[in-house]
Amino acid sequence: MSRDALPTLGISMGDPGGIGPEILVKALADRSVRRLARWRIYGCGGALHRAAETAAIEPAWWRVPAGDEAMIETAIGHDVLLVDYDADADRRWAATDREENGAVSFALVEAAIKDAKRPERDPRRTDGFVTGPISKLAWSLAGRGRWPGHTELIGARFGAKRFGMMFVTPRLRVILATAHVPLMEVRNVLTIGKVHEAIDLGAEACGRLGLPRPRIAVCGLNPHAGEAGLLGDEEERLIKPAIDIARGQGLEVTGPHPGDTVWNAAVAGRHDLVVAMYHDQGLIPVKLLDRDDGVNVTVGLPTVRTSPDHGTAFDIAGKNRADAGSMISAMGLAARMALGSAAGPITKPAADSTDPAGGPSRDAARA
Repeated sequence: MSRDALPTLGISMGDPGGIGPEILVKALADRSVRRLARWRIYGCGGALHRAAETAAIEPAWWRVPAGDEAMIETAIGHDVLLVDYDADADRRWAATDREENGAVSFALVEAAIKDAKRPERDPRRTDGFVTGPISKLAWSLAGRGRWPGHTELIGARFGAKRFGMMFVTPRLRVILATAHVPLMEVRNVLTIGKVHEAIDLGAEACGRLGLPRPRIAVCGLNPHAGEAGLLGDEEERLIKPAIDIARGQGLEVTGPHPGDTVWNAAVAGRHDLVVAMYHDQGLIPVKLLDRDDGVNVTVGLPTVRTSPDHGTAFDIAGKNRADAGSMISAMGLAARMALGSAAGPITKPAADSTDPAGGPSRDAARA
């Protein structure tokens, strides 16, 4: 594929004190990943350079300061462009939940959103973006606690009336009916509409992933899917009506299934998508089975947004111990979705050329 035909995709680095910088430089060290798109990084140059030095990787980006609009316009065509939001390259970012970390990671996401919302002919427009891991507590400390996470912020910024959190791995596709909601509140938040919306959005997303007629399994909320009302009535009151509506629309939906047994059938290939009722019901199997390959996809948006399926991992940040697999998968899936060719199971780009050197350093501000 010619370079002109490649999508332009943004990447917000995530929390500067977490493993975001490390997994990003490791992903970009692979030439097969760099060839998937034109990448525009919104990040902190100092944190990225230290991560590269620790991993013995030569930076593969052209760096421009975030405030220099003329230089950004000039550099916009580079294969990997770092828009640097850190004026102090020597700053050492703490590997913990801090206000200053939250403020900068929030600003990086906002920058990625802004460029994805630009008009089609705007040279700074991107075709979607990938988000690095952030700390929700750091966002709260920075005064951004209104947003429980990326998904809610991005959905609001795009004015999406319906959006959801879906996870795609080599073995599973999972969408959540409720996402960042305290477990004790799930019963109060769950409605027929929320369950049906997750089914509908999941079916629509599966179509973009090359599955126009997905077999959808819906989890129950209670143990044993309520045991015919003995262990709770949400299945009868909320979940079955949503399933009936979806079936009436022609979707292939079964359930409610017990949340502890549906996963075996999904892994065996009998379900293309599982609808989980709450966060950990869906995320535990995803992270148990495909921790280093899973991708978080925001569905219902007019653009592409993917993310690694893990957090900041402050405990190993800066130690060159982070696995970049989920970031590589997120970047690969974003590129495929932007090109409209996301059919088939998620796979990492062919690692024909993992390059510790990462290519020549093209740091305009340090040259």
